[in-house]
Amino acid sequence: MRVKGGFTNRRRHKKVLKRAKGYYSANSRCYTHAVEKNDRALAYAYRHRRMKKREFRALWNQRINAAARLNGTSYSRLIGGLAKAGILINRKMLSEVAIHDAAGFSTLCKHAIRA
Repeated sequence: MRVKGGFTNRRRHKKVLKRAKGYYSANSRCYTHAVEKNDRALAYAYRHRRMKKREFRALWNQRINAAARLNGTSYSRLIGGLAKAGILINRKMLSEVAIHDAAGFSTLCKHAIRA
């Protein structure tokens, strides 16, 4: 006896179409189109979760460089000087210090230049 899998297929289709809500035109209504668009969306989501980390690090570096130049040094000299001085601070925190605490960042720059 042949089994058509009505309940299973309907459940799978509903899951895909629910995920495809908000897509343009048939991409949100037609199962076959929705499957393709979901696959593509998941691939982009995976890729961009990794790209987001790169973009944030680049942003932190730009902020640090801008603040370092206001204190008479460059980004590379600052990072090298901090490493020689034994000051372990990551770029995210360094950029936060540069934004919110200019005096503290100036102190760090002086230590880096001295080292």
